[in-house]
Amino acid sequence: MSIRYNQKSQTFIICTQKTQYVFKVVAGKYLVHCYYGSKSDSLDYSYNVQALSFSPAIKEAEIPRFSLNDAPLEFSYFNSGDYRCCSLRIRGKNGDSSTLFEYNGYEIIDGRVNIEDFPNARACKDTETLVISLLDKVTDCELKLYYTVYPEYDIISRYFALTNKGNMDIKVEKAMSICLDLPDHCYDALTLHGCQTTEMNIQRSSLGYGNFSITSRRGASSHDFNPFMAIVSKDATEEYGDVYALNFVYSGSFLNEIEVNAQGNTRISMGLGEETFAYTLTSGECFRSPEAVMTYTADGIGDMSRKMHCFIRNTIMPRECFKHRPIVLNTWEACYYKINEDILLSLSSIARKCGMDMIVLDDGWFGKRDDDTSSLGDWILDKRKFPNGLKYLSDKIHAENMKFGIWIEPEMINYNSQLYKNHPEWCLVCKGRQPTLSRDQLLLDLCNPDVLEYLKDIFKKTFAGIEIDYFKWDFNRNASEYGSAFLGCEQQDEALFRYQKGAYELLFWFKKQFPNTFIETCSGGGGRYDLGMMAFSSQIWASDNTTAKDRLRIQYGCTLAYPAAVMSCHVSDPRNVSDVLNALDYKYKVAIGGMLGYELNLIECSEEIKNEISGQIKFYRNIEDLIKTGYLFRLISPFENSTETAAYYYSDKECNADKICLFHMQNFPYYKRDISWHMDLIPQKVNMLKIKSADPSAVYFERLSGQSYRGADLISGIPIRASESGECGRIYLFERKEIRNNG
Repeated sequence: MSIRYNQKSQTFIICTQKTQYVFKVVAGKYLVHCYYGSKSDSLDYSYNVQALSFSPAIKEAEIPRFSLNDAPLEFSYFNSGDYRCCSLRIRGKNGDSSTLFEYNGYEIIDGRVNIEDFPNARACKDTETLVISLLDKVTDCELKLYYTVYPEYDIISRYFALTNKGNMDIKVEKAMSICLDLPDHCYDALTLHGCQTTEMNIQRSSLGYGNFSITSRRGASSHDFNPFMAIVSKDATEEYGDVYALNFVYSGSFLNEIEVNAQGNTRISMGLGEETFAYTLTSGECFRSPEAVMTYTADGIGDMSRKMHCFIRNTIMPRECFKHRPIVLNTWEACYYKINEDILLSLSSIARKCGMDMIVLDDGWFGKRDDDTSSLGDWILDKRKFPNGLKYLSDKIHAENMKFGIWIEPEMINYNSQLYKNHPEWCLVCKGRQPTLSRDQLLLDLCNPDVLEYLKDIFKKTFAGIEIDYFKWDFNRNASEYGSAFLGCEQQDEALFRYQKGAYELLFWFKKQFPNTFIETCSGGGGRYDLGMMAFSSQIWASDNTTAKDRLRIQYGCTLAYPAAVMSCHVSDPRNVSDVLNALDYKYKVAIGGMLGYELNLIECSEEIKNEISGQIKFYRNIEDLIKTGYLFRLISPFENSTETAAYYYSDKECNADKICLFHMQNFPYYKRDISWHMDLIPQKVNMLKIKSADPSAVYFERLSGQSYRGADLISGIPIRASESGECGRIYLFERKEIRNNG
């Protein structure tokens, strides 16, 4: 049993493989957090709350001068005597925003309770769920807190359900899925920030007294800040230190808050926030928050990442994406909007000969789509470019033993489209205001069920009888001046939340309508790189920036929270082969740190280039499963050295590995022919890279060099010298050769 309840002390104990999470009921009413950390049989679960601040005290509690402002709480309520950032704010029938939910019982369930209308993690071996019921007598609302335990991964997921049992509407104004109170404040915050084409920069911020937050108000998780957040001890490294990590299974606007109060306690919250969210809860209706997940480790940032990676792969991502993953050639950078039938078939034929599995027809195939100003919403094939139809293309491509994928952007509409002419009211715009355009497009109003039905109908008709293996689902603008003609005046602040529910409804429909089809999602690159989209996506396009030296940093940042299995990485056209950082070889070595694909015009490529690509693909097949399901160990961060050198490896086991792939990548700003001037500027010419997952008793054969290495030497560290030949990327593939005798 992962969940236990001690009736005498009214204490709940949630156990995973290596962690414990403990809280108790105080005075029969209040949920007080006791402990979250490493598993131990000797912990004292008794808890004493001292009154430390000038705050209202609750007399009936057994603790003298017990105050909600001083207690570590499981969930916090606005205007309750707790002056810290709150988990829930609702406005009741009297117009006030004061609430106090009191304990009303619990239930332990085998497996989990799925959240209606939202993606969530799947139940797996030994999954259990604790449901805590609380009541607010004034508003006549019931609050249920859900704790789902994944023991194998040291993960606990959380969300809440709020039911209005009264006879009048109430308004939910803030909804945080997680509240975690910790009794210390000596932490740093780890977050991911950026903008389009420079996504996923790792930021480590020292926490002081007061508030620290990251948020998105864009109607999408955004390029600016990723929903992932961790707090780490001051001494935490990749291999050592306390790490508490949280992530949000949601793709819309969010708020992550950290508050260190005057008494030196830390509160971490994650949820829907308040600036872009409100929800009117009618009598008898139940509101459910999206799910958030959390983990703890005492073994450093790297261990946290590996826990998250395994959990995401096995409970969030679609199961089918771990079957054979196709290597794609995408047509976008090959020809942009100038795509046609002959070009597509030629590209497909060459791609097959190079060893690729799939051709993806990107933007420009529908309506009168010759640029980004028209036709979004009109999902009808452009017969000017494809006179024989989609079925002809699909059949011909499949006949040559290739798979066929296609680009769509279902959530968008252009002014210049037949759909807009027919239904201008179907845009998500503010009545009476001129909307700001982005890429000459607007968001469709997915709050409106008529819009959703139109989209389902047109895609069903367009792709009827056609074998589609892959959808690239794009999302190229964020919300601004938003409003819904479908919703009433009093519901306009629900628009973005209802929009996201509509987007999920459409994605759920696609998965059901096209059950054998992979989905790759994109949002101008990494603008919706989140667990919500990962529940539907075999891959996510990490960035529109395919420049290798930039991609190295972006991909490294992605791995802090997300597995390589979801990271779509393409080799794009090398601009100048004399430029090391743009050479095909370096682009490839960076790209195989994730799920490999190509995005270049093979028709114009020389035979030499095509042969090089064929060789690249053959090697990638040897490590594909390792990258997809292996354990990642980061060694050198490109964010922490002047040369932007990165080093990391994938291992098939966390220890005593049979197969290891090591990457040593150097973003040196020089060219092959002239590097001497720069070598003196490199602060560390030799890096000792320790492969700690190796078996010390084994001998490993390095496939590319033909050398043999003792496992013990790999663990101690192998010297990798900064290249003086202009070579920016080196890859080492170690495979177990034999077991050495102990003697």
